[in-house]
Amino acid sequence: MGNTLFRTMLLTLALWGVTMVSSAEKSALKPRLVVCTDIAPADVEPDDMESMVHLMVYADMFEIEAIITSVGWNCDPYPMEWSQYLYRVIDAYAKDVPNLMKRSGQKKFLSIKKENASQKIGYWPSVAYIRSRAVMGSMYGGIRSIGERNDSPGSELLIRLADEDDPRPIYVAAWGGANTLAQAIWRVKQTRTPEELKRFVRKFRLYTITDQDMDYAHRMDRARSSHMWLRQEFKDDLQFIWDEGTWQEQCELGKQNWTCHQRDIQTKGALGKEYPNYKWGVEGDTPSFLYVLPNGLNDPEDPSQAGWAGYHERGLCPDSLTTAWTSWQEPVRSISIGYKRRFYSDELNDFVARMQWADEGKGNRNPIVVINGHKGPSPLVLHAKAGETVRLDASKSSDPDHNVIGFLWWQQLEIGTAKLTLDASEQPAINVRIPADAAGQTLHLICEVRDNGPSDLKSYQRVIIRVSGRI
Repeated sequence: MGNTLFRTMLLTLALWGVTMVSSAEKSALKPRLVVCTDIAPADVEPDDMESMVHLMVYADMFEIEAIITSVGWNCDPYPMEWSQYLYRVIDAYAKDVPNLMKRSGQKKFLSIKKENASQKIGYWPSVAYIRSRAVMGSMYGGIRSIGERNDSPGSELLIRLADEDDPRPIYVAAWGGANTLAQAIWRVKQTRTPEELKRFVRKFRLYTITDQDMDYAHRMDRARSSHMWLRQEFKDDLQFIWDEGTWQEQCELGKQNWTCHQRDIQTKGALGKEYPNYKWGVEGDTPSFLYVLPNGLNDPEDPSQAGWAGYHERGLCPDSLTTAWTSWQEPVRSISIGYKRRFYSDELNDFVARMQWADEGKGNRNPIVVINGHKGPSPLVLHAKAGETVRLDASKSSDPDHNVIGFLWWQQLEIGTAKLTLDASEQPAINVRIPADAAGQTLHLICEVRDNGPSDLKSYQRVIIRVSGRI
């Protein structure tokens, strides 16, 4: 870098009154995702099928490392023949993926060897890859099942995934029970040193939709579940999110917007034909992967960052014995549900737009957010001093379809105690004055950028300001 350019950058940062910590994307790689699903016939429980269709039209955003059919509330043992419903969705993806690929201009698939290595955000995986990652997990549930006879292709795959030379964490979305992960951890505990076990467990992040590692009739007897064992034995090593509240709100909001699902999802493409009518609620399992979705709104390494999966705090679990990231008690429950309601229309519009791509091979795409030169799903992290003014400029944001874009800046007030005044919250660039009493705090701002195209799509960028002493 030339000296003149370097001095210009330093001068610009000085004018902003802030030191930039990270203005580049951490990585263009997808987050690693594992799904444990008790997918079933529509007359038993259709919501896993719904969530699987939803997931498939976001296959360009996740590195789907495994889809594991396994035990859940309605099936202990899990009937092997139910896995056919997973393959029906995969077959529908095979028909729709040529259209979905047009969304990112993808012309062909990588070799299986390269797909197995790593995938960048925006890449649609081949059907052969997806099929190779669909395996059977634990057929029997509960802590009573963990042991010598409970190994499965799913638990063996989880061990191989964690042993890969890949620094990215592995996010496990438990649509049913997480018994397969518990078995993998148990097996490693039998065969490796305590230090090796710790490193293995720390590769995983677990998001459970309630606690389904038991039959429904005994669902309140938490000690039956291997989830309790995971929280007790690995409380310092396993990031565990126990969702009680957000998933129910997902179900209810889906029911309230069912006409839209019928019109804009069930009628679109081969995947839409596999999207069943709801029975109890709509897509109750979907928050588990929305939490990981790299849309710039939240970093899944920090569950306190609000996003499409709500908001969580670390605290006592419903079993009154263990701790995890939860949202089951007030006031956290209402805060989490409030965020779910706030973002639901964004989430549904986004889903609808992707289903149009699956059906027609054309449609609307999300705006691209650029703040102070930073672009990408990772947060923009800044350092500033109390009393300073920070300039945040999103005027370089754009829309790939040349739609008109609008802006909204807001603060997530659950993080930090200092409240920011945002006078020009609907302008592309704002000046943010850091309160004089904010020293030592970390403040979180969100920039929402929306377009005026079909479905009014949104994109986000989180800005994290770490405040030191006064100027």
